[in-house]
Amino acid sequence: DQAETVLLGLSRGSGAASLAGMAPATVDDDVTWRRPLLGVRRATTRAACAADGLRPWDDPHNTDPAFARVRVRRAVLPVLEAELGPGIAEALARTAEQLREDAAAFAEMIEETIEDIVEPAEAGIAVSVAALAANPPALRHRIIRHVVASEFHVGLTRTQTLEVARLVTDWSGQGPIDLPGCRARRAGGKIEFTASGSGI
Repeated sequence: DQAETVLLGLSRGSGAASLAGMAPATVDDDVTWRRPLLGVRRATTRAACAADGLRPWDDPHNTDPAFARVRVRRAVLPVLEAELGPGIAEALARTAEQLREDAAAFAEMIEETIEDIVEPAEAGIAVSVAALAANPPALRHRIIRHVVASEFHVGLTRTQTLEVARLVTDWSGQGPIDLPGCRARRAGGKIEFTASGSGI
Protein backbone atom coordinates (compact mmCIF):
# COMPACT_ATOMS: atom_id res chain seq x y z
CA ASP A 1 0.00 0.00 0.00
CA GLN A 2 2.77 2.44 0.88
CA ALA A 3 4.71 1.75 -2.30
CA GLU A 4 1.61 2.30 -4.41
CA THR A 5 0.83 5.56 -2.62
CA VAL A 6 4.36 6.90 -3.18
CA LEU A 7 4.38 5.97 -6.87
CA LEU A 8 0.96 7.51 -7.45
CA GLY A 9 2.07 10.67 -5.66
CA LEU A 10 5.22 10.87 -7.77
CA SER A 11 3.22 10.45 -10.97
CA ARG A 12 0.97 13.35 -9.97
CA GLY A 13 3.80 15.65 -8.92
CA SER A 14 2.54 15.67 -5.35
CA GLY A 15 4.37 17.22 -2.44
CA ALA A 16 6.00 15.56 0.53
CA ALA A 17 2.74 15.26 2.48
CA SER A 18 1.22 13.09 -0.25
CA LEU A 19 4.41 11.10 -0.81
CA ALA A 20 4.54 10.35 2.91
CA GLY A 21 1.77 7.81 2.32
CA MET A 22 -0.41 6.46 5.09
CA ALA A 23 0.58 6.83 8.72
CA PRO A 24 0.42 3.88 11.12
CA ALA A 25 -2.12 5.92 13.12
CA THR A 26 -4.21 8.97 12.26
CA VAL A 27 -6.83 10.96 14.15
CA ASP A 28 -9.99 12.00 12.32
CA ASP A 29 -12.80 13.75 14.22
CA ASP A 30 -11.37 12.51 17.53
CA VAL A 31 -11.35 8.92 16.24
CA THR A 32 -7.97 7.21 16.05
CA TRP A 33 -7.47 4.91 13.06
CA ARG A 34 -4.66 2.39 13.46
CA ARG A 35 -2.98 0.34 10.74
CA PRO A 36 -0.83 -2.16 12.64
CA LEU A 37 -0.07 -4.29 9.56
CA LEU A 38 0.86 -1.42 7.26
CA GLY A 39 4.52 -2.42 7.11
CA VAL A 40 3.82 -6.13 6.58
CA ARG A 41 3.77 -7.60 3.07
CA ARG A 42 0.54 -9.21 1.90
CA ALA A 43 2.19 -12.64 1.52
CA THR A 44 3.41 -12.52 5.13
CA THR A 45 -0.04 -11.59 6.38
CA ARG A 46 -1.63 -14.43 4.40
CA ALA A 47 0.91 -16.91 5.72
CA ALA A 48 0.22 -15.79 9.31
CA CYS A 49 -3.53 -16.20 8.75
CA ALA A 50 -3.04 -19.67 7.29
CA ALA A 51 -0.85 -20.69 10.23
CA ASP A 52 -3.58 -19.61 12.68
CA GLY A 53 -6.43 -21.11 10.67
CA LEU A 54 -7.87 -17.70 9.79
CA ARG A 55 -9.46 -16.92 6.45
CA PRO A 56 -8.59 -13.39 5.28
CA TRP A 57 -11.22 -11.24 3.60
CA ASP A 58 -10.27 -9.94 0.15
CA ASP A 59 -11.54 -6.48 -0.73
CA PRO A 60 -12.82 -6.78 -4.33
CA HIS A 61 -11.56 -3.26 -5.03
CA ASN A 62 -8.01 -4.58 -4.66
CA THR A 63 -8.29 -6.51 -7.92
CA ASP A 64 -10.33 -4.03 -9.97
CA PRO A 65 -8.07 -2.50 -12.67
CA ALA A 66 -10.41 0.49 -12.85
CA PHE A 67 -8.42 1.80 -9.87
CA ALA A 68 -4.97 3.30 -10.49
CA ARG A 69 -3.70 1.76 -7.24
CA VAL A 70 -4.49 -1.73 -8.55
CA ARG A 71 -2.76 -1.05 -11.87
CA VAL A 72 0.34 0.16 -10.01
CA ARG A 73 0.36 -2.98 -7.84
CA ARG A 74 -0.21 -5.46 -10.65
CA ALA A 75 1.62 -3.84 -13.56
CA VAL A 76 4.03 -1.10 -12.50
CA LEU A 77 5.65 -2.55 -9.37
CA PRO A 78 6.46 -5.91 -11.00
CA VAL A 79 8.21 -4.09 -13.87
CA LEU A 80 10.22 -1.98 -11.43
CA GLU A 81 11.20 -5.09 -9.47
CA ALA A 82 12.21 -6.88 -12.67
CA GLU A 83 14.24 -3.96 -14.04
CA LEU A 84 15.74 -2.52 -10.85
CA GLY A 85 15.90 -5.55 -8.59
CA PRO A 86 13.92 -6.78 -5.60
CA GLY A 87 13.03 -4.60 -2.63
CA ILE A 88 11.47 -1.69 -4.52
CA ALA A 89 8.25 -1.78 -2.46
CA GLU A 90 10.20 -1.76 0.80
CA ALA A 91 12.42 1.09 -0.41
CA LEU A 92 9.39 3.17 -1.36
CA ALA A 93 7.82 2.45 2.04
CA ARG A 94 11.03 3.63 3.75
CA THR A 95 10.89 6.81 1.67
CA ALA A 96 7.33 7.40 2.83
CA GLU A 97 8.40 6.93 6.46
CA GLN A 98 11.26 9.43 6.10
CA LEU A 99 8.94 11.97 4.48
CA ARG A 100 6.43 11.56 7.33
CA GLU A 101 9.22 12.37 9.77
CA ASP A 102 10.15 15.45 7.72
CA ALA A 103 6.51 16.56 7.51
CA ALA A 104 6.11 16.20 11.28
CA ALA A 105 9.23 18.30 11.86
CA PHE A 106 7.99 21.02 9.50
CA ALA A 107 4.57 21.00 11.16
CA GLU A 108 6.20 21.52 14.54
CA MET A 109 8.35 24.35 13.21
CA ILE A 110 5.30 26.04 11.69
CA GLU A 111 3.35 25.78 14.95
CA GLU A 112 6.28 27.37 16.80
CA THR A 113 6.61 30.16 14.23
CA ILE A 114 3.09 30.98 13.15
CA GLU A 115 1.84 32.95 16.16
CA ASP A 116 4.76 35.37 15.95
CA ILE A 117 4.37 36.20 12.27
CA VAL A 118 0.60 36.14 11.68
CA GLU A 119 -1.99 38.69 12.76
CA PRO A 120 -5.66 39.32 12.03
CA ALA A 121 -6.50 41.58 9.10
CA GLU A 122 -9.79 42.98 7.91
CA ALA A 123 -11.75 40.09 6.35
CA GLY A 124 -8.74 37.82 6.64
CA ILE A 125 -5.24 37.38 7.97
CA ALA A 126 -1.81 38.93 7.40
CA VAL A 127 1.70 37.49 7.49
CA SER A 128 4.94 39.41 7.99
CA VAL A 129 6.95 39.75 4.78
CA ALA A 130 10.22 39.98 6.71
CA ALA A 131 9.46 36.79 8.63
CA LEU A 132 8.53 34.89 5.48
CA ALA A 133 11.67 36.16 3.72
CA ALA A 134 13.84 35.04 6.65
CA ASN A 135 12.72 31.43 6.26
CA PRO A 136 14.08 28.99 3.68
CA PRO A 137 11.76 28.36 0.72
CA ALA A 138 10.52 24.97 1.96
CA LEU A 139 9.32 26.45 5.24
CA ARG A 140 8.07 29.68 3.62
CA HIS A 141 5.89 27.72 1.20
CA ARG A 142 4.51 25.51 3.94
CA ILE A 143 3.63 28.57 6.05
CA ILE A 144 1.76 30.11 3.11
CA ARG A 145 -0.19 26.90 2.50
CA HIS A 146 -0.86 26.47 6.22
CA VAL A 147 -2.20 30.02 6.61
CA VAL A 148 -4.55 29.69 3.64
CA ALA A 149 -5.74 26.21 4.65
CA SER A 150 -6.33 27.24 8.28
CA GLU A 151 -8.10 30.51 7.52
CA PHE A 152 -10.03 29.70 4.33
CA HIS A 153 -10.15 25.87 4.38
CA VAL A 154 -8.74 25.48 0.87
CA GLY A 155 -5.52 24.01 -0.47
CA LEU A 156 -3.09 25.76 -2.79
CA THR A 157 -1.27 24.17 -5.69
CA ARG A 158 2.47 24.55 -5.94
CA THR A 159 2.06 27.12 -8.72
CA GLN A 160 -0.31 29.20 -6.59
CA THR A 161 2.03 28.93 -3.59
CA LEU A 162 5.00 30.10 -5.66
CA GLU A 163 3.03 33.08 -6.96
CA VAL A 164 2.24 34.15 -3.40
CA ALA A 165 5.90 33.62 -2.44
CA ARG A 166 6.90 36.00 -5.25
CA LEU A 167 5.10 38.75 -3.34
CA VAL A 168 7.80 38.18 -0.72
CA THR A 169 10.92 37.38 -2.74
CA ASP A 170 10.32 39.09 -6.11
CA TRP A 171 8.23 42.11 -5.26
CA SER A 172 7.94 44.64 -8.10
CA GLY A 173 4.58 46.22 -7.34
CA GLN A 174 2.43 43.41 -8.77
CA GLY A 175 -1.25 43.43 -7.89
CA PRO A 176 -3.36 40.96 -5.91
CA ILE A 177 -3.38 37.25 -6.68
CA ASP A 178 -6.73 35.47 -6.87
CA LEU A 179 -6.62 32.13 -5.08
CA PRO A 180 -9.27 29.52 -4.24
CA GLY A 181 -11.55 31.16 -1.67
CA CYS A 182 -9.28 34.14 -1.06
CA ARG A 183 -7.01 36.80 -2.48
CA ALA A 184 -3.39 37.59 -1.57
CA ARG A 185 -1.75 41.00 -1.85
CA ARG A 186 1.28 42.76 -0.48
CA ALA A 187 0.44 45.74 1.68
CA GLY A 188 3.40 47.42 3.26
CA GLY A 189 5.40 44.87 5.20
CA LYS A 190 2.69 42.23 5.15
CA ILE A 191 1.09 39.70 2.85
CA GLU A 192 -2.64 40.02 3.39
CA PHE A 193 -5.01 37.16 2.65
CA THR A 194 -8.64 38.23 2.40
CA ALA A 195 -11.78 36.27 1.64
CA SER A 196 -12.89 36.31 -1.99
CA GLY A 197 -15.56 38.94 -2.56
CA SER A 198 -14.59 40.97 0.51
CA GLY A 199 -13.88 43.99 -1.69
CA ILE A 200 -10.56 44.64 0.01
